[in-house]
Amino acid sequence: MYRSLSSIVPNAGDLLALEVGELAIVLLTHLKSYRDQPGNEVYQHGLISQQNFFNGLSPRGRQQPEYGDRQPAVNKALGEAWSWLEREGVLIRDAGQPAPWFSVSRYGEGLSMEEGGAYRNARLLPKDQLHPLIAAKVSPAFLRGEYDTAIFQAFREIEVAVRSAGGFSQNLVGDKLMRAAFAPAENGREAGPLADTELPAGEQHAMAHLFAGAFGVYRNSTGHRYVPTEPHEAAEVIMLASQLLRIVDRRRP
Repeated sequence: MYRSLSSIVPNAGDLLALEVGELAIVLLTHLKSYRDQPGNEVYQHGLISQQNFFNGLSPRGRQQPEYGDRQPAVNKALGEAWSWLEREGVLIRDAGQPAPWFSVSRYGEGLSMEEGGAYRNARLLPKDQLHPLIAAKVSPAFLRGEYDTAIFQAFREIEVAVRSAGGFSQNLVGDKLMRAAFAPAENGREAGPLADTELPAGEQHAMAHLFAGAFGVYRNSTGHRYVPTEPHEAAEVIMLASQLLRIVDRRRP
């Protein structure tokens, strides 16, 4: 069923108050609904015309814009939302078209208004401040509100990175892997491959404890007691994972 923007968010003030991620879901819902409106200029042959969509927001002649005198501000906000959908891989530009025509990605097909509320928390986890692996593999789950999955995936990336950087076998996992990788050089024992031997012994121990402790608490949290379910807490844990992954990168031989 076709759904106009004003049928989803009737008031311009309410629309403009939405976070960009929330508005993007509203826009996506509206764009998808063009499939059910025969003969429209926005959705043709399975593709969405960006130009035709934005041209239609400000009708010519005596017809009033959908949001009256607030339409220019709404148009600007919708432009931001469209850019967000592109950046997040929801709308994919068709490389075979000279004009800007887009398709909805498989990921975008699975998004709905019901999930839109989670996107207000996108600002809690800015992708440009995350390790690239975390941004690519963890952010989507966080944005969907799947916080336990996002945290699990973040610490899984740490485990994979530590094993790879240290040259360990697949059999070494968890706490033992972290402590072997960051083991201090002491009592005649060789330091772990990721240990910073220029640090005092106490700090080398602390680094090993940091990785082992964080991994023990968060990597296996879904099977134990501590599972952050609030977006702020989950974002903080994921930022910690991002920092740990950067440390691994710096210590990689």
